[in-house]
Amino acid sequence: MTTSDNIDREAANPALEAGMAVRRAVLGDDHVERSMANATEYAMPLQELVTEYCWGRIWTRDGLDRRTRSLINLGILTAMNRMHEFGVHVRGAVRNGCTREEIREVLLQTAVYCGAPAALESFRTAERVLDELGADV
Repeated sequence: MTTSDNIDREAANPALEAGMAVRRAVLGDDHVERSMANATEYAMPLQELVTEYCWGRIWTRDGLDRRTRSLINLGILTAMNRMHEFGVHVRGAVRNGCTREEIREVLLQTAVYCGAPAALESFRTAERVLDELGADV
């Protein structure tokens, strides 16, 4: 599947187009380009589903701002122990204006509700990603 195939699909599907715009805004063009380029023909339908529904139908809703959605995602991904996605969403949270302290507070809350092992793993991942992003985060 080529980039032009993706563009054609987006133009024919407003939710997919909106989802791609939000996904790029939150995660960055490089991450989205890499995810789409690395998706096999087999996996591309999942990339499109995630882009359309997660990003195009949920993240575009008016009920919560992007900062809040990012913080919620960090708690959920901690509970699920999905550290790859957690790291991606730490970066997204920072892009959405979340501070190092706010991220820490979410992770402290997960220690109580999800358990210390889950929170410890998330703290390690968050600290690594935040350090990679720089001291002023």
